[in-house]
Amino acid sequence: MNFEININSETPKYQQLVNAINNELANNRLTSGDALPSVNAVCKSLQLSRDTVFKAYSVLKEHGVIESVPNKGYYVANETRKVLLLLDTFKAYKEVLYHSFVNNLPENVITDIQFHHYNIDNFKTIINNSKGKYYKYVVMTFDNKEVAEVLSDIDDSKLLLIDWNVHAKKNNNFVFQDFGKSFYTTLKEATPAFQKYKKIILVYPTFTHHPIETVKYFKSYCKEAGFNFDIITNPKEFIIKKNEAYISVSDRVLGFFLEQCRSNNYEPGTDVGFLSYNETPMKQFIYKGISVISTDFKVLGAKAASFVSEEARIQEYIPTKLILRDSL
Repeated sequence: MNFEININSETPKYQQLVNAINNELANNRLTSGDALPSVNAVCKSLQLSRDTVFKAYSVLKEHGVIESVPNKGYYVANETRKVLLLLDTFKAYKEVLYHSFVNNLPENVITDIQFHHYNIDNFKTIINNSKGKYYKYVVMTFDNKEVAEVLSDIDDSKLLLIDWNVHAKKNNNFVFQDFGKSFYTTLKEATPAFQKYKKIILVYPTFTHHPIETVKYFKSYCKEAGFNFDIITNPKEFIIKKNEAYISVSDRVLGFFLEQCRSNNYEPGTDVGFLSYNETPMKQFIYKGISVISTDFKVLGAKAASFVSEEARIQEYIPTKLILRDSL
Protein backbone atom coordinates (compact mmCIF):
# COMPACT_ATOMS: atom_id res chain seq x y z
CA MET A 1 0.00 0.00 0.00
CA ASN A 2 1.41 3.35 -1.04
CA PHE A 3 -0.28 6.34 0.58
CA GLU A 4 0.30 9.07 3.14
CA ILE A 5 -1.58 10.21 6.23
CA ASN A 6 -2.61 13.86 6.08
CA ILE A 7 -2.05 15.24 9.57
CA ASN A 8 -3.95 18.43 8.67
CA SER A 9 -7.08 16.61 7.53
CA GLU A 10 -10.31 16.82 9.53
CA THR A 11 -10.69 13.07 8.90
CA PRO A 12 -9.30 11.07 11.85
CA LYS A 13 -6.07 9.20 11.12
CA TYR A 14 -7.62 5.79 11.73
CA GLN A 15 -10.39 6.61 9.23
CA GLN A 16 -7.82 7.75 6.66
CA LEU A 17 -6.21 4.32 6.99
CA VAL A 18 -9.60 2.58 6.65
CA ASN A 19 -10.38 4.67 3.56
CA ALA A 20 -6.98 3.91 2.02
CA ILE A 21 -7.39 0.15 2.40
CA ASN A 22 -10.95 0.28 1.04
CA ASN A 23 -9.65 2.25 -1.91
CA GLU A 24 -6.98 -0.40 -2.59
CA LEU A 25 -9.75 -3.02 -2.62
CA ALA A 26 -11.97 -0.92 -4.88
CA ASN A 27 -9.16 -0.59 -7.42
CA ASN A 28 -8.22 -4.29 -7.27
CA ARG A 29 -4.79 -3.60 -5.81
CA LEU A 30 -5.83 -5.80 -2.87
CA THR A 31 -7.86 -8.97 -3.37
CA SER A 32 -9.19 -11.87 -1.33
CA GLY A 33 -6.48 -13.63 0.70
CA ASP A 34 -3.88 -10.86 0.43
CA ALA A 35 -1.92 -10.22 3.62
CA LEU A 36 -1.97 -6.74 5.14
CA PRO A 37 1.11 -5.17 6.73
CA SER A 38 1.42 -5.90 10.45
CA VAL A 39 0.32 -3.32 12.98
CA ASN A 40 3.95 -2.64 13.84
CA ALA A 41 4.93 -2.23 10.18
CA VAL A 42 2.15 0.31 9.56
CA CYS A 43 3.05 2.21 12.74
CA LYS A 44 6.66 2.50 11.59
CA SER A 45 5.99 3.40 7.95
CA LEU A 46 3.24 5.95 8.60
CA GLN A 47 4.36 7.25 12.01
CA LEU A 48 1.11 6.22 13.65
CA SER A 49 0.36 4.95 17.13
CA ARG A 50 -0.52 1.29 17.71
CA ASP A 51 -3.97 2.36 18.95
CA THR A 52 -4.66 4.20 15.67
CA VAL A 53 -3.67 1.28 13.46
CA PHE A 54 -5.41 -1.28 15.65
CA LYS A 55 -8.61 0.79 15.59
CA ALA A 56 -8.50 0.98 11.78
CA TYR A 57 -7.99 -2.77 11.46
CA SER A 58 -10.77 -3.39 14.00
CA VAL A 59 -13.21 -1.27 11.97
CA LEU A 60 -12.32 -3.16 8.79
CA LYS A 61 -12.70 -6.48 10.61
CA GLU A 62 -16.10 -5.43 12.00
CA HIS A 63 -17.24 -4.58 8.47
CA GLY A 64 -16.12 -8.00 7.21
CA VAL A 65 -13.43 -6.53 4.97
CA ILE A 66 -10.50 -8.23 6.69
CA GLU A 67 -10.02 -11.13 9.09
CA SER A 68 -7.28 -11.97 11.58
CA VAL A 69 -5.44 -15.28 11.82
CA PRO A 70 -3.74 -15.97 15.18
CA ASN A 71 0.06 -15.74 14.99
CA LYS A 72 -0.11 -14.88 11.29
CA GLY A 73 -1.71 -11.43 10.98
CA TYR A 74 -4.47 -9.78 8.97
CA TYR A 75 -5.78 -10.83 5.57
CA VAL A 76 -8.37 -9.55 3.09
CA ALA A 77 -11.43 -11.60 4.00
CA ASN A 78 -13.19 -11.74 0.65
CA GLU A 79 -13.96 -9.73 -2.44
CA THR A 80 -17.18 -8.29 -1.06
CA ARG A 81 -17.71 -4.73 -2.22
CA LYS A 82 -20.00 -2.17 -0.63
CA VAL A 83 -22.09 0.32 -2.58
CA LEU A 84 -23.91 3.37 -1.27
CA LEU A 85 -27.40 3.93 -2.69
CA LEU A 86 -28.57 7.38 -1.60
CA LEU A 87 -32.21 8.15 -2.41
CA ASP A 88 -34.44 11.09 -1.58
CA THR A 89 -37.37 9.22 0.06
CA PHE A 90 -38.69 5.67 0.03
CA LYS A 91 -41.93 5.77 -1.95
CA ALA A 92 -43.60 2.91 -3.80
CA TYR A 93 -41.86 3.57 -7.12
CA LYS A 94 -38.50 3.97 -5.33
CA GLU A 95 -39.05 0.48 -3.93
CA VAL A 96 -39.31 -0.79 -7.51
CA LEU A 97 -36.04 0.95 -8.34
CA TYR A 98 -34.34 -0.43 -5.23
CA HIS A 99 -35.32 -4.06 -5.81
CA SER A 100 -34.33 -3.86 -9.47
CA PHE A 101 -30.97 -2.40 -8.44
CA VAL A 102 -30.06 -5.02 -5.81
CA ASN A 103 -31.44 -7.93 -7.85
CA ASN A 104 -29.17 -7.05 -10.77
CA LEU A 105 -25.98 -6.77 -8.70
CA PRO A 106 -23.36 -9.51 -8.41
CA GLU A 107 -23.59 -11.63 -5.25
CA ASN A 108 -20.41 -10.10 -3.80
CA VAL A 109 -21.86 -6.57 -3.73
CA ILE A 110 -23.57 -5.29 -0.59
CA THR A 111 -25.85 -2.23 -0.80
CA ASP A 112 -26.16 0.33 1.97
CA ILE A 113 -29.31 2.41 1.36
CA GLN A 114 -29.80 5.81 2.95
CA PHE A 115 -32.20 8.74 2.46
CA HIS A 116 -31.52 12.47 2.47
CA HIS A 117 -35.19 13.64 2.47
CA TYR A 118 -34.20 16.70 0.41
CA ASN A 119 -32.32 18.06 3.42
CA ILE A 120 -28.90 19.45 2.54
CA ASP A 121 -27.51 18.89 6.05
CA ASN A 122 -28.55 15.23 5.93
CA PHE A 123 -27.05 14.99 2.44
CA LYS A 124 -23.72 16.48 3.57
CA THR A 125 -23.50 14.21 6.61
CA ILE A 126 -24.22 11.04 4.65
CA ILE A 127 -21.78 11.83 1.85
CA ASN A 128 -18.99 13.12 4.08
CA ASN A 129 -19.24 10.11 6.38
CA SER A 130 -19.20 7.71 3.42
CA LYS A 131 -16.20 9.01 1.49
CA GLY A 132 -13.62 6.29 1.00
CA LYS A 133 -15.84 3.57 2.45
CA TYR A 134 -17.56 2.43 -0.75
CA TYR A 135 -16.63 0.90 -4.06
CA LYS A 136 -19.27 2.92 -5.91
CA TYR A 137 -21.74 5.69 -5.05
CA VAL A 138 -25.23 5.83 -6.61
CA VAL A 139 -26.85 9.13 -5.68
CA MET A 140 -30.25 10.69 -6.30
CA THR A 141 -29.64 14.44 -6.14
CA PHE A 142 -32.02 17.34 -5.63
CA ASP A 143 -32.25 21.05 -6.34
CA ASN A 144 -29.84 22.64 -3.90
CA LYS A 145 -26.83 24.74 -4.94
CA GLU A 146 -24.52 22.94 -2.47
CA VAL A 147 -25.10 19.43 -3.85
CA ALA A 148 -22.43 19.59 -6.57
CA GLU A 149 -19.77 20.82 -4.16
CA VAL A 150 -20.57 18.07 -1.64
CA LEU A 151 -20.08 15.44 -4.37
CA SER A 152 -16.98 17.02 -5.89
CA ASP A 153 -14.51 14.97 -3.83
CA ILE A 154 -15.86 11.65 -5.13
CA ASP A 155 -14.02 10.31 -8.17
CA ASP A 156 -16.21 10.60 -11.30
CA SER A 157 -15.53 6.95 -12.11
CA LYS A 158 -17.09 5.86 -8.80
CA LEU A 159 -20.12 8.18 -8.82
CA LEU A 160 -23.44 7.68 -10.61
CA LEU A 161 -26.19 10.30 -10.50
CA ILE A 162 -29.72 9.01 -11.01
CA ASP A 163 -33.26 10.22 -11.70
CA TRP A 164 -33.01 14.01 -12.17
CA ASN A 165 -30.49 16.01 -14.15
CA VAL A 166 -29.80 18.78 -11.66
CA HIS A 167 -26.30 20.08 -10.87
CA ALA A 168 -24.74 17.37 -13.03
CA LYS A 169 -21.36 18.03 -14.65
CA LYS A 170 -20.35 16.91 -18.14
CA ASN A 171 -17.99 14.26 -16.73
CA ASN A 172 -20.56 12.69 -14.40
CA ASN A 173 -21.94 9.23 -15.00
CA PHE A 174 -25.73 9.34 -14.96
CA VAL A 175 -28.99 7.52 -15.57
CA PHE A 176 -31.75 10.12 -15.72
CA GLN A 177 -35.38 10.51 -16.64
CA ASP A 178 -36.48 13.60 -18.57
CA PHE A 179 -39.06 15.73 -16.78
CA GLY A 180 -39.31 18.24 -19.63
CA LYS A 181 -39.34 17.34 -23.33
CA SER A 182 -40.24 13.69 -22.72
CA PHE A 183 -43.12 14.79 -20.51
CA TYR A 184 -44.32 17.09 -23.29
CA THR A 185 -44.08 14.32 -25.90
CA THR A 186 -46.02 11.93 -23.69
CA LEU A 187 -48.77 14.50 -23.15
CA LYS A 188 -49.13 14.72 -26.93
CA GLU A 189 -49.76 10.97 -27.01
CA ALA A 190 -52.58 11.49 -24.50
CA THR A 191 -54.30 14.19 -26.61
CA PRO A 192 -57.19 11.94 -27.82
CA ALA A 193 -58.02 11.10 -24.19
CA PHE A 194 -57.83 14.75 -23.09
CA GLN A 195 -60.21 15.83 -25.87
CA LYS A 196 -63.13 14.39 -23.88
CA TYR A 197 -62.72 17.20 -21.35
CA LYS A 198 -63.24 20.95 -21.38
CA LYS A 199 -60.21 21.80 -19.27
CA ILE A 200 -56.91 20.27 -18.08
CA ILE A 201 -55.57 21.09 -14.61
CA LEU A 202 -52.03 20.35 -13.43
CA VAL A 203 -51.92 19.82 -9.67
CA TYR A 204 -48.45 20.87 -8.56
CA PRO A 205 -48.73 21.24 -4.76
CA THR A 206 -46.37 23.45 -2.78
CA PHE A 207 -45.11 20.45 -0.81
CA THR A 208 -43.81 18.62 -3.87
CA HIS A 209 -40.14 18.30 -4.86
CA HIS A 210 -41.07 17.33 -8.41
CA PRO A 211 -38.89 19.17 -10.99
CA ILE A 212 -40.35 22.54 -11.94
CA GLU A 213 -39.68 22.08 -15.68
CA THR A 214 -42.78 19.89 -15.79
CA VAL A 215 -44.89 23.03 -15.23
CA LYS A 216 -43.20 24.83 -18.12
CA TYR A 217 -43.78 21.99 -20.57
CA PHE A 218 -47.36 21.50 -19.39
CA LYS A 219 -48.14 25.13 -20.27
CA SER A 220 -46.48 24.77 -23.67
CA TYR A 221 -48.45 21.63 -24.46
CA CYS A 222 -51.83 23.12 -23.51
CA LYS A 223 -51.24 26.32 -25.47
CA GLU A 224 -50.06 24.50 -28.59
CA ALA A 225 -52.85 21.90 -28.40
CA GLY A 226 -55.50 24.57 -27.76
CA PHE A 227 -56.68 23.29 -24.35
CA ASN A 228 -58.05 25.46 -21.57
CA PHE A 229 -55.81 24.84 -18.58
CA ASP A 230 -54.98 25.82 -15.03
CA ILE A 231 -52.36 25.03 -12.40
CA ILE A 232 -53.23 24.38 -8.77
CA THR A 233 -50.48 24.75 -6.15
CA ASN A 234 -52.62 24.92 -3.00
CA PRO A 235 -54.01 21.43 -2.19
CA LYS A 236 -56.96 23.07 -0.37
CA GLU A 237 -58.07 24.52 -3.71
CA PHE A 238 -58.24 21.08 -5.32
CA ILE A 239 -61.96 20.68 -5.92
CA ILE A 240 -62.82 18.51 -8.88
CA LYS A 241 -65.45 19.53 -11.43
CA LYS A 242 -67.26 17.57 -14.07
CA ASN A 243 -65.72 17.53 -17.56
CA GLU A 244 -62.25 18.39 -16.29
CA ALA A 245 -59.08 16.29 -16.42
CA TYR A 246 -56.37 16.41 -13.76
CA ILE A 247 -52.66 15.66 -13.95
CA SER A 248 -50.95 15.20 -10.59
CA VAL A 249 -47.29 14.86 -9.62
CA SER A 250 -48.25 13.73 -6.09
CA ASP A 251 -49.91 10.48 -5.03
CA ARG A 252 -51.54 12.30 -2.10
CA VAL A 253 -53.66 14.14 -4.64
CA LEU A 254 -54.79 10.83 -6.14
CA GLY A 255 -56.40 9.99 -2.79
CA PHE A 256 -58.16 13.38 -2.70
CA PHE A 257 -59.40 12.84 -6.26
CA LEU A 258 -60.92 9.42 -5.55
CA GLU A 259 -62.58 10.67 -2.36
CA GLN A 260 -64.23 13.51 -4.26
CA CYS A 261 -65.31 11.18 -7.07
CA ARG A 262 -67.11 9.03 -4.53
CA SER A 263 -68.70 12.03 -2.80
CA ASN A 264 -69.94 13.53 -6.08
CA ASN A 265 -70.80 10.21 -7.74
CA TYR A 266 -68.39 10.98 -10.59
CA GLU A 267 -67.05 8.20 -12.79
CA PRO A 268 -63.28 8.54 -13.44
CA GLY A 269 -62.58 8.44 -17.14
CA THR A 270 -66.12 9.55 -18.02
CA ASP A 271 -67.16 12.51 -15.85
CA VAL A 272 -63.64 13.50 -14.79
CA GLY A 273 -60.16 12.40 -15.87
CA PHE A 274 -56.98 11.68 -13.97
CA LEU A 275 -53.38 11.16 -15.07
CA SER A 276 -50.86 10.31 -12.35
CA TYR A 277 -47.09 10.77 -12.39
CA ASN A 278 -44.92 7.70 -11.61
CA GLU A 279 -46.08 4.13 -12.04
CA THR A 280 -46.41 1.99 -8.90
CA PRO A 281 -47.38 -1.69 -8.62
CA MET A 282 -50.83 -0.80 -7.27
CA LYS A 283 -52.00 1.84 -9.76
CA GLN A 284 -53.19 -0.75 -12.25
CA PHE A 285 -55.49 -2.12 -9.55
CA ILE A 286 -56.76 1.11 -7.92
CA TYR A 287 -60.40 1.69 -8.87
CA LYS A 288 -60.51 0.46 -12.50
CA GLY A 289 -56.91 1.43 -13.17
CA ILE A 290 -55.10 4.77 -12.92
CA SER A 291 -53.50 6.19 -16.06
CA VAL A 292 -49.86 7.10 -15.53
CA ILE A 293 -47.01 8.97 -17.11
CA SER A 294 -43.78 7.41 -15.92
CA THR A 295 -40.26 6.31 -16.56
CA ASP A 296 -39.47 2.61 -16.13
CA PHE A 297 -37.96 2.33 -12.65
CA LYS A 298 -37.02 -1.31 -13.20
CA VAL A 299 -34.85 -0.28 -16.14
CA LEU A 300 -33.42 2.65 -14.18
CA GLY A 301 -32.45 0.32 -11.33
CA ALA A 302 -30.94 -2.25 -13.69
CA LYS A 303 -28.89 0.42 -15.50
CA ALA A 304 -27.59 1.71 -12.15
CA ALA A 305 -26.59 -1.85 -11.23
CA SER A 306 -24.69 -2.23 -14.50
CA PHE A 307 -22.61 0.83 -13.55
CA VAL A 308 -21.59 -0.94 -10.35
CA SER A 309 -20.74 -4.28 -11.94
CA GLU A 310 -19.04 -2.97 -15.10
CA GLU A 311 -16.09 -0.62 -15.44
CA ALA A 312 -17.78 1.43 -18.15
CA ARG A 313 -18.87 5.03 -18.47
CA ILE A 314 -22.63 5.56 -18.65
CA GLN A 315 -24.69 8.62 -19.61
CA GLU A 316 -28.22 7.61 -20.43
CA TYR A 317 -31.82 8.80 -20.28
CA ILE A 318 -34.59 6.30 -19.57
CA PRO A 319 -37.68 7.03 -21.72
CA THR A 320 -40.90 8.38 -20.25
CA LYS A 321 -44.01 6.46 -21.29
CA LEU A 322 -47.77 6.82 -21.18
CA ILE A 323 -49.87 3.98 -19.76
CA LEU A 324 -53.55 4.63 -20.47
CA ARG A 325 -56.10 3.06 -18.13
CA ASP A 326 -59.74 3.77 -17.31
CA SER A 327 -59.10 6.92 -15.21
CA LEU A 328 -58.50 9.02 -18.33
